Parts: sequence; C-alpha cells; structure tokens
Amino acid sequence: MTKRAKTANAKPTAKPTGAAAKKGGGEPRLPAKDRAAAGRAARARTPRSAHGDFEPSARRPDPVDVIERQSATRVQELIPIRYGRMAQSPFRFYRGAAAIMAGDLAGTPDSGIRVQLCGDAHLLNFRLLGSPERNLLFDINDFDETLPGPWEWDVKRLATSLVIAGRENGFSAQERAGVVRSGVSAYREQMRRFAGMNTLDVWYAKVDETDLQAVAADALHTRGRKNVSEALTKARGRDSLQAFEKLTEVVDGERRFAAAPQLITPISQLLPDRERDGLESEIHDLVERYGRSLQSDRLHLLRQFSVVDMARKVVGVGSVGMRCWVILLLGRDDQDPLILQAKEAGESVLAAHAGASEFATEGERVVAGQRVMQAASDIFLGWHRMHGVDGRERDFYVRQLRDWKGIAEPSRMVPRGMRAFAGLCGVTLARAHARSGDRIAIAAYLGRREVFDDALVRFAESYADQNERDHRRLVEAIASGRVSAVAA
Repeated sequence: MTKRAKTANAKPTAKPTGAAAKKGGGEPRLPAKDRAAAGRAARARTPRSAHGDFEPSARRPDPVDVIERQSATRVQELIPIRYGRMAQSPFRFYRGAAAIMAGDLAGTPDSGIRVQLCGDAHLLNFRLLGSPERNLLFDINDFDETLPGPWEWDVKRLATSLVIAGRENGFSAQERAGVVRSGVSAYREQMRRFAGMNTLDVWYAKVDETDLQAVAADALHTRGRKNVSEALTKARGRDSLQAFEKLTEVVDGERRFAAAPQLITPISQLLPDRERDGLESEIHDLVERYGRSLQSDRLHLLRQFSVVDMARKVVGVGSVGMRCWVILLLGRDDQDPLILQAKEAGESVLAAHAGASEFATEGERVVAGQRVMQAASDIFLGWHRMHGVDGRERDFYVRQLRDWKGIAEPSRMVPRGMRAFAGLCGVTLARAHARSGDRIAIAAYLGRREVFDDALVRFAESYADQNERDHRRLVEAIASGRVSAVAA
C-alpha cells in the first residue's frame, strides 16, 4: 500500500465519551464537537492549499500501458472500439481513463477522511434518473469503480472534467475557473449545511425536479430554462417502452433485439447453435438467481416477467469491452416489456490505491456503493456471479436499461449554464459523501473560506494538461500501429 493510501486510512484520535461510547446499532460515534475538531486538525497535516499541487511521479506508468492492462481481460474484438472512442477527444479519453487518474490521485494530498467514492465522478456521470416513486431526480449514475477512499478524489475528478469540457467549448481560463469554483464551492457549502442537519434528514435529502426548476429560474437565461424543461420532458420518455421500440423488431411474429453494427449483437448472431444454447441457459440462470439480491416485493414483480431474448451491447467509453448483456422480458403480453442490462463488474480501479473491497463479489460492491450514494436506486438493481460457458466465473450487476434517464450535453453549454450544472453536481456529490462519511469532519476541514476552491482550480487546470498529454500518447500509439482503433 502506498504512503498516501495509508494516510487515507487515518482515523480521528479522539475517543467517544458518554452516550456516544455506548454500544448501539452501529459503531459508536464521536461527539459532533470532537468530529469537527478532528476535521480542523487535519488541516495541519494536509493544508487545504496543498490540494492545488499536481506533479506526475517520475515512476508514473505509461498511460497506454495502463489502458492495455485493463483491456487484457475484456472481449478482445471490442477493444478497438474502446480505443477509437477514447482517441476522439481529450474529454472522451478522460472518460475512459479512470484507472490512470486513480494512480495519480493516490500520490496527491488528502485529509485522511474517507467516504464511499463514486470513483469516476466526471460531469457526464451526473444525470436525471427516475425514482421508484416515479419522480425525476438529479443524481450520480455510474458506480463501476465505487469503493471507500479519500473524499477529495471524487471532487478532483469532477473539477478536472469541468475544465476539460470547458476547453472543448472554447471557454477562457477565467470562465473555466468560474465553472470549477461553482462546483467546488457548492460541494463545500452544501457539506457545511449537512454538518448541521440531523442524520435522517441528510439521508432523505435529494435534488428533484422542483430544485432543478428553481436553479434554472435563478441562474439561467430564458433559453437555458427552456433547455432544462425540455430535458425533463425528454427524460420521462426514456423508459423501457422507448427502448423496446428502438432496440427490438418483430421476427417471425416474435419480438427480438435488432442488430446494430458494432453496438448490439443479438445472441442468435453471436455464437454457433451449440455454444449459444449454453450461454442462453447461463443468462436465464443469471436473471433467476440475481433476483435473490432484490427485496422480496421486487423479486415478486420480476417473476411476473419472462425472458424472451438477449443481446450483447457495447456501452460507454471506459466500459467498452466489459461483458454487457441486454435482456428482453415480457409481462402480460408482447407490449408489456422490461429490458434489463447485466453488466460485468471488475475490480475497482481504486482498489490498488485505496484498499480491496469488503464484499465477496464485485457485483455486490457496485450495488452496495450505489445504494449508499444515490438518493433512490432502481428497483431492479441487484447482482450475481455467473459461471460462463468458457468455465470462468464473472461478476455482474443488473439494472433496468432505461428508467427516465436524461444526460447533460456539455457541448451545448455556455459558461453560465455550465456553472449552474457544476453547482448541481457539487451539491449532489456532497450529499452522496455525507451519507457514508463524516460530514462534520469534512465540513470543518473545508471551512468557510475559499482556500480549497482556489486549490482545486489550480489542480484541475494542471491535471487537464496531463490528460491532454496522455490523450496524445494514445493517438500516437494508434498512428504507430501499437494498438488498433475503429470508429464507433
């Protein structure tokens, strides 16, 4: 374990006293004043201004080597798609480079206060989602890399993504700094509010449609407010019925997934008949067995649907090559669909730097982290370890393919709009961290002044420079023939 990772495991030295020392439902908690004191004391070990420093280690591995090591365990025929997507722009590269940044973050200062991390908190992993109560919420969406670790790592990944997106939009250095400050100050100020709130109130906190409309009314011009309203309406239309119409077709009177070159491959086209039968059996078994990880009422709901087809799907940028299945289920009739996505869960890119997961499977790690960090999670979110036809066991997590999802379009944002969006991301990330970590200690460490905000502006610009250098290394590797890439 690195020296920095050891620091991240540090715990406050104060001992619980009085009622706090008594055994209860969980670990004894320090009194609030002691937690705040521990947060302020962390400034002496790690000054807030120190977070602005970034200097790549002399032993920093070649970024293309890091990406290739990840690719070695993935579906090899899909790897050129991954490289092609990452080569398109520095921001696309950044989305696939969480493993590279994890190694870099492990060498940066941290306060020693740990939370449940998203692990890949770039701005496109904050989006609109549907709650079980059928409300639209703004929340974190991607938890493939979730793991406990220093809270600063998520904030730094978010801040850097804002700079990279701002550069692609042609924002000036001053405009980019304003965007980063908006996100980081929102995180800091919201964490202070959470520090003064009761624990249950923190747990129930959320950013919903009303909050989004209020932010739009306060921070955006007429066009920006219209864009928010359009995004809310569009998100409600992105559900299983919409995916059903878009992704399936009628074949011999039955609904089947339609092929989309390099993106969706129906199982009927993927393998010879004998091998396909075995894979179909495994995926049927996955759906049956994963249901045991659901609440009993949700398992009852799942069992009202029957599996009728499945296909391999290429997803994301960093996830390309991970095994991912879309599974079509039907309920009452052939117009009553449920589409699930079963995605392979590998070891978190943070594990080598922040410590191994406590869970027996990587799928459970992803699901547990998501349930802790999100205000409300998909009712069909669960996990299972699948024994594949190749004899290898692989971990998967399962969720609905679409459930009122809406994603931001940074390329359409002007500085004012990106500042508002960054603020929403900062508030949301603070809530996610406050649910799992010591919100009082973090708030005390950050304080009221903008010292940390200023530091993150410097860090984000510096790391965006590093990301551009790494992106060029991949482009050069493709040009030299070291790795193969295709556009998709």
